[in-house]
Amino acid sequence: MRCNRGNWPVFFLFLCSALLRAQPAQHDRVFWRAIAQNHYAVPENQSPAALAQELSGFLSSPDPELRDDLAYSILATWIARPNILAPPTLLSLADQWRANLKSGIGETGTDSVLKRSFSALCLALLAEREVKAPFFGADRYHQLVAEAVGYLGAERDLRGYDATRGWIHATAHTADLMQALAGSPLLTVEEQASMMSALGERLSSAPQVYTQGEQDRIAAAVVAVIRRPDFDAASLESWLARLQDEDRKVWANPVTPETLARYQNHTYMLQALAVRLSLEPESPRIAGFRQQVLGILRNR
Repeated sequence: MRCNRGNWPVFFLFLCSALLRAQPAQHDRVFWRAIAQNHYAVPENQSPAALAQELSGFLSSPDPELRDDLAYSILATWIARPNILAPPTLLSLADQWRANLKSGIGETGTDSVLKRSFSALCLALLAEREVKAPFFGADRYHQLVAEAVGYLGAERDLRGYDATRGWIHATAHTADLMQALAGSPLLTVEEQASMMSALGERLSSAPQVYTQGEQDRIAAAVVAVIRRPDFDAASLESWLARLQDEDRKVWANPVTPETLARYQNHTYMLQALAVRLSLEPESPRIAGFRQQVLGILRNR
């Protein structure tokens, strides 16, 4: 097979991705526990790229130790360390996790949410690394922003913690992804607006009150967007006004559990937002945002 030299980077990424997907799972739980116990060092004579792909397969596991304590924790450490996983491997994993966001989307109460939710969480790790040492490229970054926004609105399984499955937390994990993406200088003003809209809609559309800190994780994502120097300060007032308008309708119509849930989710998010803004470095801009939020809370 002949390859144009100008296409070598694309060809290499394709080959790397294909080879990684072809690697069979071959290590047991003891092997992964030993890595965690050894401060997450890569075992001798092992390929970190192949191991990362194997770990990625555990993100859909209903076993919380394999999925969270081992797979996620090891991947988080290796992604954060600069000399373990090279950019071609990171890009291959990113593309796989982006595709996972659509796997089984629309289902509720099934294990398919685990792959989606923990793929979003792992994408947040990559977005954090991207801020420190860019490797995505503009096109892939903007695609991920759009996919994160779309996934937040499309996910229907809003469970937080399950006694058997452990953490599910799709809403919180996607908020974490948006928070990480908001740290990039590539984020446009239009993308900021789409993130804010998606975060607000996720609160408004939830049919129950979140009970596992999701409102705080959403508030953290909101702060990451509005602290940006290019954020349109006037748009926060409009965003908050929409939340207030939705909440006024709770009392203007027959009260239902769903409308009360919306009101409570807004309230808990606003409380978290006020606290998080108080922890930001003080500036007239941040002080103005905080006063807007506190003004709403005083009247609730």
